[in-house]
Amino acid sequence: MNSNGFANKHLSVSRLRRFESCPLSFKLHYVDQLKAEPNDALRFGSLLHAVLERLYRWVVDEEFAGRIEEARALEVYREEWQRSGLSGFAVFQEGVDILHAYLGEHGEVDHRNVLAVEQEFRLPAGAFEVLGYIDRVDRIDDETIAIIDYKTNRLIFTRDEVDSDFQLTVYLMAARQLWPWAAKVRLVFHLLRHGIQMETERTEAQVEAARDYIIALGRQTEAAIDYPARLNANCSYCDHRNQCPAYRDAVAGRVEVVRSSPDDLEAVAREREQVAHLAKILYARKAELEEVLKAQLEGRDTLELAGVVYQMSRATQASYPVGPTLAVLEELAGLAPDRARDRLLVVDKGRLDALVKDLARNMNRAKHRMLKAHLDAVAEKTVVPRFYAKEVR
Repeated sequence: MNSNGFANKHLSVSRLRRFESCPLSFKLHYVDQLKAEPNDALRFGSLLHAVLERLYRWVVDEEFAGRIEEARALEVYREEWQRSGLSGFAVFQEGVDILHAYLGEHGEVDHRNVLAVEQEFRLPAGAFEVLGYIDRVDRIDDETIAIIDYKTNRLIFTRDEVDSDFQLTVYLMAARQLWPWAAKVRLVFHLLRHGIQMETERTEAQVEAARDYIIALGRQTEAAIDYPARLNANCSYCDHRNQCPAYRDAVAGRVEVVRSSPDDLEAVAREREQVAHLAKILYARKAELEEVLKAQLEGRDTLELAGVVYQMSRATQASYPVGPTLAVLEELAGLAPDRARDRLLVVDKGRLDALVKDLARNMNRAKHRMLKAHLDAVAEKTVVPRFYAKEVR
């Protein structure tokens, strides 16, 4: 308990992560208990979580085995959409598309394999209790369960991020307490936007380190006297950003910089990190404001506001189908198809990765790994210098 008398009623992964990310956000949310204002990204994630929770609860309650009908899923989606506070056809359709893809891949269910849905746990950690909820737990066999956590991130996690994720470690600790008979616990992030599952496991050393970290960080939240703002890439998504003076100053450009000398590398680095955080905040704010203006441009040609004219324009992008293009080059320029292919055709890495991912569904793991290895062997690689910066913890 700090000098203001604050004490955690309980801890949670989200509570600890909020303190890690920004102590001021923690204070506004848990100490001052100000009303949160979730942005559309958080609302969208909550929407899909609610839909899947209701569907799987229905599966369990009705002891259902078979394929979940898409009509049922869409009915639930429409009901949860009305509660979400979201708007915009593009966002609505994106949710429909994600749900359609999910049912196509995972719509066949059996209630006997669904061990829990939105499972609450209360985990002792020193003087604290960690409260949380696991999205879904599946029974794999008589000694194996899978902890499944839905994610709506636009970016795919790196392998290192999955293998060290604090939330999944806590879920493992909870699973051992709730299902002690499970000799093996699979930890799975289901990336709904990408239709992929990323599985990981934990060592005993990682589990013990997580327990110690919970206790240490829990004490830190209560011992804090000052809760400083910590500008970072998540500021634009914070549900208390409109109540945060540091965020208001950032979007207004009222932030003190180090004004470093090139000879003082420590000062140069500090200023670089501050400017990098501000750039992310301002770019995200710019995108958010543009979405508002784009919505107003629907059905009209231009908007003239604050001395600026806004309008939507159409840009034409050309792509050339391989067969017809090579035929024209051969007919009119006399260029042999083999020579044209060698000079023109390069496979786009993003499209190739997507194709390989699709092919993996009908291949065993060994053959899939061999395919990736052979493709990697024929790839032409160039080394491009990239500037890399990562915070040291």
